[in-house]
Amino acid sequence: MDYLLQLAADPAAWVALVTLVAMEVVLGIDNLIFISILTNKLPEQYRSKARRIGISLALIMRLALLGTIAIIVRLTAPIFEVFGHAFSWRDLILIAGGLFLVWKATTEIHHTVDPRTHAEDVKESKVTIGFTAAIVQILLLDIVFSIDSIITAVGMTEHIPIMVIAVIAAVTCMLLAADPLARFIEANPTVVLLALGFLIMIGMTLIAEGFGAHVPKGYVYAAMGFSTAIEGLNMMVRRRRAAGAGH
Repeated sequence: MDYLLQLAADPAAWVALVTLVAMEVVLGIDNLIFISILTNKLPEQYRSKARRIGISLALIMRLALLGTIAIIVRLTAPIFEVFGHAFSWRDLILIAGGLFLVWKATTEIHHTVDPRTHAEDVKESKVTIGFTAAIVQILLLDIVFSIDSIITAVGMTEHIPIMVIAVIAAVTCMLLAADPLARFIEANPTVVLLALGFLIMIGMTLIAEGFGAHVPKGYVYAAMGFSTAIEGLNMMVRRRRAAGAGH
């Protein structure tokens, strides 16, 4: 208790908390986009439930990982070398997660562009399989993003309570934003392709990070923000043209 009181009275701890919460929220955007696109493939009555389960699993996983920080930190230790470049478990996890994201986003783009090859099956017997598959895929990406998130947190502060609060705050924001974001993506087909493009970019960034090529997150999110702004202008133009045609 004395430790927590001292921490609460330390201005540096509050600065670290605010910074880490902001960082965790930004890192959660990647995960949230993937969850939104994936759950939108489910029948409507299952979507919100799948999103809540996926995000809850992310929270549980991150809190569990915080309890094994000593192990998580060791994931950055080199385990073998290839052509003089050392790879750690973290590198391998990032590469695998990046490849999965690129594969998944490319597949979804193909289904979106050529829907004839992706007929929807709404029979109850197959809904469960689709729901389970969605949760498993969300869980796989949760592992990648959770490890990256925790390693980032460890690099910013040594205080576990600050990490726990930041993780809970970030995941709460994800939980609140999940349904509105998913509905917005579903209501705007062009946004789906834009979001899938973001996933490919994020996947390539993870692969690059795994191979030791650091890509500043600011560049990635600046590109995403710029693309989103342009798409917003396109949406405004389409709506005004539709309103003009209606008159």
